[in-house]
Amino acid sequence: MKEIPGDLMFLKSHEWARVEDNGTATIGISDHAQGLLGDLVYVELPNVGDMAQAGTAAAVVESVKAASDVYSPLSGEIVAVNEALADRPETINEDAYGDGWIFVVKISDRNELEEMLDPDAYAEIVDSEDD
Repeated sequence: MKEIPGDLMFLKSHEWARVEDNGTATIGISDHAQGLLGDLVYVELPNVGDMAQAGTAAAVVESVKAASDVYSPLSGEIVAVNEALADRPETINEDAYGDGWIFVVKISDRNELEEMLDPDAYAEIVDSEDD
């Protein structure tokens, strides 16, 4: 199994959030998810200023195998998107937890973090899927 960074929170649907001190969270898909999808060929980014709703689709990633919604783990205003993915969607394959981030949301309800999985709980889900 690939390493799962300890500073992230996860959804069962394989999105991650890195909560920053300034009240924002950077969102992406897990290394496990990008591995299941295969080579990514397109990313449909949300618009800055859009409102994200926890648990609803905010972006789309397309691979040679399938298109998948990317769900926002947290509600709030989208304050940044990773424009570099338009030209290099494969960045998610190469660095899912770093340069492959998808968007940043200004968190409107920090209580939603309690619904997310810590890295250990997420690792258990990944392990059970690999069985």
